[in-house]
Amino acid sequence: MATMQKLRAYQGPALFSYGFRPFFLFGAIYAGAMVPLWLVVFAGDVSLPTTFAPRDWHVHEMLFGYVSAVIAGFLLTAVPNWTGRLPIQGVPLAILFGAWLAGRLAVTFSGFIGWEIALVIDVAFLLLLAAAAAREIVAGRKWNNLKVVGIISLLAAANVAFHVEAHFNGLAEYSTRAGVALVVTLVCVIGGRIVPSFTRNWLARREPGRLPVPFSRFDAIAMVAGVCAMIAWVVAPSGRFVAAALGVAGLLHVVRLARWAGHRTVSDRLVLILHIAYAFVPAGFVLAALSAVDIVAASAGIHAWTGGAIGSMTIAVMTRASLGHTGQALSATVATQFVYASIVVAALARVCAALEPAHSIPLLMIAGVAWAAAFLGFALAYAPLLCSTRKF
Repeated sequence: MATMQKLRAYQGPALFSYGFRPFFLFGAIYAGAMVPLWLVVFAGDVSLPTTFAPRDWHVHEMLFGYVSAVIAGFLLTAVPNWTGRLPIQGVPLAILFGAWLAGRLAVTFSGFIGWEIALVIDVAFLLLLAAAAAREIVAGRKWNNLKVVGIISLLAAANVAFHVEAHFNGLAEYSTRAGVALVVTLVCVIGGRIVPSFTRNWLARREPGRLPVPFSRFDAIAMVAGVCAMIAWVVAPSGRFVAAALGVAGLLHVVRLARWAGHRTVSDRLVLILHIAYAFVPAGFVLAALSAVDIVAASAGIHAWTGGAIGSMTIAVMTRASLGHTGQALSATVATQFVYASIVVAALARVCAALEPAHSIPLLMIAGVAWAAAFLGFALAYAPLLCSTRKF
């Protein structure tokens, strides 16, 4: 009760009253704007004043730019629920947001300020986020949730490695795979909590039937197998051993997803999109396994994970959390369903572009337009909710 009274007593800008507001809104705007810009850079029509190679700039700003913003929005909103403490808001939240924004500018203009300064400015955000989350979790004595802080800290380390590897080797190969593996692991951890939980809550209010299987030893085995396979993939992305490990992990995650009764959620798009997003996790494992033995291009599995699992899951989390924390009904409007359809089309088109090189250019254009439509569509539809405390 005291926490709720303090929350209601906040008198600053609505945008900085809760962590999901600035990070979801501007993370979505950034994601929606960066991919069309990347396509122009990819075509050679524009060059950026960054020390990164064009491909590395694109990869970095997706992994450590937009994704980090969404992770921050989720974490800063989830931690108060876990701990019962007052959320980070006002000036401290504005400082965190400013650190994220400074990182985006530093990376893009690193050709002017130097790669070392860009590294320090960029990595500061994830370190501040990890420290802020750890402080709240420790103060709330919710020790089990510190594993999420550990993943954020590892993501910060991968970001440091990305800058260093890109500078000394020209391309950040190992740290790209490490960053992808860490975010996919985070999707598996968080998805393993929210997908069956939200599915169970929704199905329990409907007719009797099969419910998601609670977390069990099987889920732990699937998680461990996935982490081990991705570690092997980070170290050496090709070969029969890593292909077998990735394939086994993919099959285990298919079974894990099937245990969550997703086929019963077709009529609720807010729940269904969570299952669709998670389906890209095993798809990424299988495609990465095939690429390890040179059957498909390596980018097919990577984009199933990034554009599919990460892109769809972030959209799913942002829409649901924004509705729930602004007092809206948990139902998918026409605009929300358009956003969901767009992100799935974007992911499928990008994977198909890797699988069908002869048609890669038009498929890349479709993927880019659909991706921008998804994230900018979210920003347009949800900005009134995120920038106001008024219940619509």
